[in-house]
Amino acid sequence: MSGVHARSSEPSGRGEHTVGMTAVDSKSVEIDVDDATRVSGILIAPRESKACFVVAHGAGAGMQHPFMASLANDLAALRIATLRYQFPYMERHGRRPDTPAVCHATVRAAVAAAGALVPSLPLIAGGKSFGGRMTSQAQAAKPLPRVRGLVFLGFPLHPPKQPSDTRGEHLLKVQIPMLFLQGARDALADVTLLNPLVKRLGNRATLCLLQDADHSFRVPARSTATNSQINDEVLSALATWVEGATA
Repeated sequence: MSGVHARSSEPSGRGEHTVGMTAVDSKSVEIDVDDATRVSGILIAPRESKACFVVAHGAGAGMQHPFMASLANDLAALRIATLRYQFPYMERHGRRPDTPAVCHATVRAAVAAAGALVPSLPLIAGGKSFGGRMTSQAQAAKPLPRVRGLVFLGFPLHPPKQPSDTRGEHLLKVQIPMLFLQGARDALADVTLLNPLVKRLGNRATLCLLQDADHSFRVPARSTATNSQINDEVLSALATWVEGATA
């Protein structure tokens, strides 16, 4: 298949295992961004999957971060496949993110890889923080093939203590459904700025505000909510939204 090279994540067999009661196939893949750049990815595909979420990591941690791994396994239990992947700078163990142009090209390559790996599944794209913003910028510039909607796991609307909504202006060019999963205490998305932006996006946008959660979806000890409850809320909202966006 062009642009993606798959290999089993386990040396013997196809990488078959179970998540809860769900049988899944797990594959490590290599994705060609261009002639000189190749990045790693991991496909986790439950049997009888309903959709595939092409999910990018945040700025400071790659696809192997516990949040990303747990998300993929939790979604597998809900029969949602995931293809998570690295940006080139993370592949090189660099600290400075790639330019937007390089990130956008990587998003497009990952979406194309997902289309080749699971051709029968509808695609959703997005990611954690920076990864979600790079995906939405790519979509705003030119629609991503076969992608039915975008999911933001903590959209970074502005830097900490620098409230602004300018980073969200490009979202007005996105014409497919969007799901914002946001902590109510997110220091990178002031709710007084995020709510008006979501309203401007109209019925394309759905906002799920997570009680007491921060940008990493963690709650303080004093909260009446627990981290486990927040995680369950994220998964439930995401699964429900994916079902509607891919129907």
